[in-house]
Amino acid sequence: MKKPDLTSVSEGIGGRETLPVAPSLGPTLENEPRAPLTQGPMDGRVVLISGLCILIAIAAGLVARLLGALIALITNLAFYSRLSLHEVSPAEHARGLWVLVIPVLGALVVGVMARYGSKAIRGHGIPEAMEQVLLNRSRIPLRVTFLKPLSAAVAIGTGGPFGAEGPIIATGGALGSFFGQVLRVTADERKVLLAAGAGAGMAATFGAPVSAVLLAIELLLFEFRPRSVIPVALATSTATAVRMAFIGGAPAFNMPDVAAPGGGALAFYIGMGALIGVASVIATRAVYRIEDAFEKLPIHWMWWPALGALAVGGVGYFEPRTLGVGYTNIEAIISGHLVGTAALVFCLLKFTSWSIALGSGTSGGTLAPLFTIGGGLGSALGALAVWWVPGLGVDVRIAALVGMAAIFAGASRALLASVVFAFETTRQPMGLLPLLGGCAAAYLVSSLLMRHSIMTEKLVRRGARVPFEYSADVLANTLVSAQGLRPVVTLAADDTVAMAREWLARGGEGTRHQGFPVVDGAGRLVGVITRREVLEAEPVEGRRVRELVRMPPAVVFADSTLREAADHMVREGVGRLPVVKREAPWTVVGILTRSDLLSAHRRRLEEAHHAEPGLARPRSPMPS
Repeated sequence: MKKPDLTSVSEGIGGRETLPVAPSLGPTLENEPRAPLTQGPMDGRVVLISGLCILIAIAAGLVARLLGALIALITNLAFYSRLSLHEVSPAEHARGLWVLVIPVLGALVVGVMARYGSKAIRGHGIPEAMEQVLLNRSRIPLRVTFLKPLSAAVAIGTGGPFGAEGPIIATGGALGSFFGQVLRVTADERKVLLAAGAGAGMAATFGAPVSAVLLAIELLLFEFRPRSVIPVALATSTATAVRMAFIGGAPAFNMPDVAAPGGGALAFYIGMGALIGVASVIATRAVYRIEDAFEKLPIHWMWWPALGALAVGGVGYFEPRTLGVGYTNIEAIISGHLVGTAALVFCLLKFTSWSIALGSGTSGGTLAPLFTIGGGLGSALGALAVWWVPGLGVDVRIAALVGMAAIFAGASRALLASVVFAFETTRQPMGLLPLLGGCAAAYLVSSLLMRHSIMTEKLVRRGARVPFEYSADVLANTLVSAQGLRPVVTLAADDTVAMAREWLARGGEGTRHQGFPVVDGAGRLVGVITRREVLEAEPVEGRRVRELVRMPPAVVFADSTLREAADHMVREGVGRLPVVKREAPWTVVGILTRSDLLSAHRRRLEEAHHAEPGLARPRSPMPS
């Protein structure tokens, strides 16, 4: 046996694990050590995926226009008895008490489509897309691509208080997923295609390509890597170009120019953002409380949307502006045409109608209703500040804009997407600073008061673990040389198995390890065997240790990262890797085990949880 100084030898871990063994990623010669691939630059696959994302974006842009036309057609039929594709609001209808019935009829159609078509069309789209990313390798059934926009058009066209953006986002994601299932791509690439389609749907609706990328990152990709961000950015840019080709490049919401806020006004907007953060928590919990109440009903869920539609019709009878998409309402609020008490009452009615309808499980979006509710709250609070402290310099229109974005930031936890969205859809640069402060305050309050967001609560209830923080991978930033360079206990290749067993039976230092590199007389690595393989080998007289080696060794380079080492362990199905140098791949300079990978997280934990002494700590008196 070779027994070098063992003062720093680490404990090994269990024997060869029953993990799936993948083909070697290292050299292909029969006796070459199998080393991990070094992470290199992006390959040509990114170009291919980017091209696919551009095609998906064009399709999503066209679908957005078709869905808008379909909503307009159904709205005209349901509320005005005419065949027209002209966009119109249900608010000007003359149906009288029939407004109580029309949403119910639409909800019945949606319920039938959900039960006999696909249950996945229920809800507002984004959580369902997130679920497929997290739990189903980004696979969305093809029928959802057709049923989701159709069901949403029926629900919204018959008065449902939803925006069209949620269904378009879901449909774009389904298109991307469909391409990813037809073509030969990895699950990660399919996720990028799905996110690109979803982002393209949002960009095609609002002409907000940057915020669409941020939304995809924060709610679908759960990562920020060039190989995923670049295709999504190209997709949202393309979808915005498609939108401009149809309706021009004007902002989604017209808003008069506003002046830069003073210090006092900025402080108000930040404080108001915190209050609206509380409102976002209340809104989220209310939606899921209502959903829980529907779950307790003794009738099939197919009928729940019809019950929710009764509330839609009832509220719509007294306030017709709560019916339908309501983008004009958002514009009226942030333009200062709907302010104060009127805005507050309107947003409360809109919240009542939307929360009950959404909780019933019908098909529709959440972005536009949340923007309306938040904008109304912001307008009311801004008007109160103007009345109470007129010299503060608060602008009701900026307050409404901040409220619109802050409630979405608090409810969805998509902070950056909320800030940039409000800017892109209004093109008001003077609103950026209030938006950033107000949305950050709402995000803070929401994070303190609520564990999950309106987008993730449903997934958590279904047992999914949704990532909500993005941090640097400690394994990717640590080299093997920082953990795995140490004296190694090895077995001599030409010793007999009986000698190896006798050494293990003595129980000396180093014998408790579960795996041992095997080296020949020249110190060259032959392979790796486990303690179990030595003890369970057939007792053939004169059998050498080298005969127990069944395959070339899986090794890791000293200058590889721990992430590369961990991935190599999983692919090879081993629990330890001999450490070698690139210039001498047969010479063992250390060993790396899974326990070493866990130990690498110690620094991360210390940096996160260990409070260091401040500058005010007691100091020893300096010598005179």
